[in-house]
Amino acid sequence: MTLVILYVLTFAIFLGLDILGLTFLIKPVFARDIGPLLLDSFRLVPAFVFYAFYIGVLLYFVSWPAITQDKTLVWVFLNAALIGAMGYGTYEFTNLATLKDWTAQMVATDFTWGVVLTGVSATVGVWATRAFT
Repeated sequence: MTLVILYVLTFAIFLGLDILGLTFLIKPVFARDIGPLLLDSFRLVPAFVFYAFYIGVLLYFVSWPAITQDKTLVWVFLNAALIGAMGYGTYEFTNLATLKDWTAQMVATDFTWGVVLTGVSATVGVWATRAFT
């Protein structure tokens, strides 16, 4: 049951924070640089698939080991941030290398957001799970 609680809490934290980040940090930068390519509203199914898989990977490599091996919250944040850097970095740097209108500011904004979002979500998820179980 602890794993289910950890997953649901981490998922909710990640989703809630990402809605704020996408709205106030990412969208203004992306709208300025690639506005005509953006949808008016996101596609729910691909977004859900990404979130569900990404949180599953985050739990597998960071959050669940932190729970079962009693790792510190600093350990959780640093390792989760590393996964964020890998995931968001892959997306952003590949786009910068292959798409003509992709900008360094888009990369810096989304990459930084992904690192912080992933680190904070995993850390708060582990902290809250420990508090509730």
